[in-house]
Amino acid sequence: MSCAPTPDTPGDFPIRVRGLKNAFGDFVVHEHLDLDVRRGEILGVVGGSGTGKSVLMRSIIGLQIPDAGEIEVLGSAITDARDDDDIDIRCRWGILFQGGALFSTLTVAENVEVPLREFYPEIDDQLRHEIARYKVLLSGLPAEATGKFPSELSGGMRKRAGLARALALDPELLFLDEPTAGLDPIGAAAFDQLILNLQQTLGLTVFLITHDLDTLYEICDRVAVIADKRVIAVGTIPELLATDHPWIQQYFNGPRGRAAQNAQERNAELLHEAAAIAQDHVAQDQTAQDRTVAPARGQA
Repeated sequence: MSCAPTPDTPGDFPIRVRGLKNAFGDFVVHEHLDLDVRRGEILGVVGGSGTGKSVLMRSIIGLQIPDAGEIEVLGSAITDARDDDDIDIRCRWGILFQGGALFSTLTVAENVEVPLREFYPEIDDQLRHEIARYKVLLSGLPAEATGKFPSELSGGMRKRAGLARALALDPELLFLDEPTAGLDPIGAAAFDQLILNLQQTLGLTVFLITHDLDTLYEICDRVAVIADKRVIAVGTIPELLATDHPWIQQYFNGPRGRAAQNAQERNAELLHEAAAIAQDHVAQDQTAQDRTVAPARGQA
């Protein structure tokens, strides 16, 4: 299968969801769910267990056929496709599922090559190997990881390998499902920074499902809250804190929410202090340079 050209997305919303309903038998997960994702943002998606965050993502990428509603991604109507092969824009997004979802019998490089083989079968082996190696390095893994199997990697390395595969086709959209789950605080913070750097460098639009409050505070431009079978609010964290919905208040104003907010404020203070120190050093260097140049001019 090759990647067919598709028209550019109209407007500033590469993902639009209207009136979405998902049900499993008598259990209704979503009903009348609306959501717009802005181009170039990192949108965090939160909600309690069972609210259907992953089901929403699966619906957007065409893995879950909704019972009602409309979904448009990059100008294409996903809900009009009755089969996965009908979605011609799959090469324009990348997906990191929970745990990486790597093929256990393939090396890291071979995992990254899977989408390249599917969408660009005409690429020769050497170029495909080079692309895979570059994506592995881009994800923050060392070059020697390309020849390792998933069982030989730590949890954090498997997530980075999954990210490398998600980036294989230079996507416009990046879907991340609980990317920092199971990572220690240092590893989670490093992964957050990696996502932010990639988003800024590559101009990605990121749809990020997470429970990690530190992630929400550190890298998300906006947060969408799923409750009561729909998206009840979308906005920056200060905007969400201004709402009176009890789940939002409990989530962001609970002990963990306050700790994450304090950590984010402290990080901002440290960055401000570092910038001030750097500026002071520049001023001192300039003063010293001026004092050196002045006598030389006098002697001339």
